[in-house]
Amino acid sequence: MDLSYVTERIIALWVPGDVSPVAYRQGQQKAAHMLQTKHGNNYMVFNLSEPRRVTRSHHERVRELGWPADLAPPLERLCSVCKDIESWLSEDSHRIAVIHARGSKDRIGVVIAAYMHYSSICGSADQALDRFAMSRYLEDKVGDLEQPSHKRYVEYFSGLLSGSIRINSAPLYLTHVTVLGAPAFEPAEGREGGAVDAAGGCRAFLKVYEGLIPVYTSGVYSVCGGTRQFTVNVAGERQRRGLQLRGDILLKCYHRHYNPVPTGSPSSSPAAAAAAAAAAERPQRELIFACQFHTCAVTDYTLSFTRQELDSACSDLRFPLDGAVELHFSATPEIRLPSPAPTPAVPVDTTDDPVTRWDSYENIAALGSPLDGDTDIEDLNDAKNLDVDTAS
Repeated sequence: MDLSYVTERIIALWVPGDVSPVAYRQGQQKAAHMLQTKHGNNYMVFNLSEPRRVTRSHHERVRELGWPADLAPPLERLCSVCKDIESWLSEDSHRIAVIHARGSKDRIGVVIAAYMHYSSICGSADQALDRFAMSRYLEDKVGDLEQPSHKRYVEYFSGLLSGSIRINSAPLYLTHVTVLGAPAFEPAEGREGGAVDAAGGCRAFLKVYEGLIPVYTSGVYSVCGGTRQFTVNVAGERQRRGLQLRGDILLKCYHRHYNPVPTGSPSSSPAAAAAAAAAAERPQRELIFACQFHTCAVTDYTLSFTRQELDSACSDLRFPLDGAVELHFSATPEIRLPSPAPTPAVPVDTTDDPVTRWDSYENIAALGSPLDGDTDIEDLNDAKNLDVDTAS
């Protein structure tokens, strides 16, 4: 656990994601003791992670503002976090804001970076030193944000505050998604004579979420290594009507693994058996890339993301170095002409598949509800285990 003063009145409280329940509880107890000793009841914890009962039990004031791990916060949520912090601090000069997160430090980094921009536009001139301190904290404690979508949302927020981004309120209809290059998620395959084909290609399918609600799932596209590009015809799968999108959008592309069924043949070599066993343990789908954007910042009918702007793919060499993703929109549900050229050489399987239909966020009904599982219930189980440990 790391407790650091970002400014004189803003504290960052970060907890590693792999900390044990006992260590987490003890860390919260120590942090609460330190905060109460130094600041009394003049502090509020702004929790950016999943709600946990143990956090609320040790701190008198906790504001639950979290969002799912590995995602950027919704744009409205980012705005409300900054307003809540400013409102709390402005009511009394003795008040302290504690920014709390568990797992990746990016959650704290996004909020501190956003609040730094917020205070530069909405704050007073005497906050200049605070903004310098926030910048130093980001450099020394957080570093570069891991996911490009985190950077993008901070840029959105800054641009909307400064007026450099003009809000687009017109409806957008997604018609096509084009992936440039062939992600190499398929293993190499042997040929006659002992030659081995170059590894490459994938079995890709797309999922689109609007406000974390799944609104579209494509078929599985069998992309061969060396394919220059392939296009997912969203409108074509919807009777030639585009998919209306508004607000926070999450696009995910997965590789569909088909794990082999062990045959148990006695003639199989130990190496082949080991390879088959390893393949059987693979997850049935694997993330190729993801990206988040907000429709209010989309000003053209083509939205492009380079490899460096794609979550996961930016650090995965299996995604082509010169690869990119293009999203094509229309102002009306009908397909806008000219549309991207079709890719008939890439077969698509539209058979109903529970692996592709499964939604990562299906249990999240609202951002205000517990995230990443019912962690309050987990806290009760952790408390029972703690009682057993201390009794032994």
